[in-house]
Amino acid sequence: MTTDLIGLGDRADIILDIDASTPLTDSLIRSVAEVCDGAEDSAEAVVILRLADRSLPGTPETAWPGDTGVHAVNKWERVLRRLERLPAATIAVVQGAVGGPALELLLAMDYRIGTPDVVVRPPFLGRDPWPGMLLHRLSQQTGVAAARRITLFGSEISAERALHTGILDELAPADDLAAPVAAAAKLATGLAGSELAIRRRLVLDASTTAFEESLGAHLSACDRALRRARTRTSAAEGSAA
Repeated sequence: MTTDLIGLGDRADIILDIDASTPLTDSLIRSVAEVCDGAEDSAEAVVILRLADRSLPGTPETAWPGDTGVHAVNKWERVLRRLERLPAATIAVVQGAVGGPALELLLAMDYRIGTPDVVVRPPFLGRDPWPGMLLHRLSQQTGVAAARRITLFGSEISAERALHTGILDELAPADDLAAPVAAAAKLATGLAGSELAIRRRLVLDASTTAFEESLGAHLSACDRALRRARTRTSAAEGSAA
């Protein structure tokens, strides 16, 4: 795993490469936490995670999360939740087999780009589907029926189907990933800070919260947006005067 702070255009973005064949380790958790630290300290950064299985051909698939304990699983779930709530836009780029850490991270990202060779494989520990919070995210994002088929029966999902179910947002050739990543990062320009996090949370909560319960949070966000627009208009009029 490597973490780089680089510049795309005139903005510094945070890029993390993760080997999707790795089991759950303190090193993996720490790497994602460092990305969160960087995004929280950099007001307009875009977080880009590059996820690919880098195991040697013929290597047996690593069970997820591997030989670990529930304390580490709890730390992992907390850092995923933190990633999911960052005040920065997040983009994932995935190639090849997407299971274990890659699928968990992918589902916590805002925008997901995959190559045509992507195969989503829900993780199993032994013979049982892994019951982590990825089940919750899959159900939220693809619907209960699709999540049931994917997780209970271990169905492999092709890139096209992942695109159709909303697990991926875009397919791109493996030899031309820079362009769609740059385009997505450009679209995310200006989407930063607490207002981005608030809108993301409103979207994520929509499938589990009743309309009446959501109304207050939406009205509060609308009030802040109207106040900011009014402030910008007043400032512009003041400058023009």
